[in-house]
Order: sequence, then structure tokens, then C-alpha cells
Amino acid sequence: MTAAAERAVPALPALPPEAKAQLDRLRKLYPTERALLLPALHLAQKHWDGWLPEEAILAVAAELGLPPAEVYGVVTFYDLYHERPVGRHRIRVCTNVPCMLRGSAELMAALAETLGVEEGEVTPDGRCSFVHFECLGACEQAPMMMVDDTYHGDLDAAKVKQIVGAIE
Repeated sequence: MTAAAERAVPALPALPPEAKAQLDRLRKLYPTERALLLPALHLAQKHWDGWLPEEAILAVAAELGLPPAEVYGVVTFYDLYHERPVGRHRIRVCTNVPCMLRGSAELMAALAETLGVEEGEVTPDGRCSFVHFECLGACEQAPMMMVDDTYHGDLDAAKVKQIVGAIE
């Protein structure tokens, strides 16, 4: 290959050095590179501001020697990995049958009104985003939502607005 041809080959995306160092420390804990995939995606997501653009997914695939399609499959399967930017605070509203029957649509409307964005969008200040979620496993609290890792139940529009108002 000529020098000009070598320069024309684009470099593969790579993990930031800090993420690579963290991943190297984790390698000792996992029997295979495939087993390391979930923690590697969490590290990449942390270093790409809370989401996984194509560059991050390709960097993880290259680092672990896995096919990009396999990494994409994992990213699209798990709710904890984000293919689009999300807010610093992620709000999930349960929309399964018990919550739906008790008013989850009202909660979604209250969030859209209070935050000034639609489902899946990020507030202009980057503070919040919200999505519907099939089941959060807290039917006794219906209708309910989760803000980051905290459950909030027996909600109505007024309570939703109060909770959102208290988020930093």
C-alpha cells in the first residue's frame, strides 16, 4: 500500500484513554471480551455524555474485537443504553395496564407541559428527558414514574409538576 493510500484509510473510532484504562482494569474480572460488553458500554456512555453515538458503539466493538452488529444489538435491547442524547435526569413513566387505567397519560401530558418538550426530547438546559416505559414493576403505586433511580407513586398531574420542580 502506498503512503497516500495509507493516509486515506480512516482511523477506527477509539475509546477515550480514561475509559480504555478503566476497561483494562475491568478485563481481569471477566472471562471473555463478550462478557465485558455491558460494562464497556456503560463506560463508553459515561464518556460520551450519557449516550452512545455511532462512534462510541464502533469504538467498543473495535476495543473488544466484536462485530459492530452484535454491539448494536445489545445497545438496542437494553433500556439503560441510549442511542440519542438524554437529560441529566431521566424520567420514565409506567404505561402498563394498571398505570394506564389510573392515569399514566395524564402524567405524560403533565411532563410535556412542565418540561416544555415532548417524549424523548431533552429540555434546552439539558436537565431532563422523559419516556414512557412498559413496566416499572410497582403496580401497587399506580400511576407511577421513576426519576433517575427513585420511584414516585400514586401520582397525579399536580404531584408530577411538584416533583419536576424539585429536580436540580
